[in-house]
Amino acid sequence: MVSVSVETAEQTEARLRRVIAAAELVVHDGVWCFEESPADRPPALTRDTLAVVRDDESWSALVPFAPQHDGAERFGVFSFHFPAGLDNSGFVGWLATRLKARLGTGVFVVCGSNRARGGIYDYWGCPVDLRDDALAVIRELRAG
Repeated sequence: MVSVSVETAEQTEARLRRVIAAAELVVHDGVWCFEESPADRPPALTRDTLAVVRDDESWSALVPFAPQHDGAERFGVFSFHFPAGLDNSGFVGWLATRLKARLGTGVFVVCGSNRARGGIYDYWGCPVDLRDDALAVIRELRAG
């Protein structure tokens, strides 16, 4: 459930620090990329496909990087599952802003929902060369 909160900036900061500490963080090994296909040819889903999105012209599947993806942008990927009942509103903007300020990089985020595991989850991607630096920032935020 999407939460609507009215709070001060300090209250938001404290709440989102509790959220990141309580979230399940998973680091997805390897190098990842988006594999594109035309809108009239949806990608085959495999066990390794993390996410699939589309616009009116093409599909993008987040998959492990392989030789046939030469030229595709390469990403490091990590994910968060949030506990049920925890107000995580604003989390994406909050963490993306911190990563941009500390590392100079933007990120991509693909969200999904699994009610059996608490609801919303996020896959995050950043340039593969900055994955460990991004994780260091995240671990620092999780520690308080």
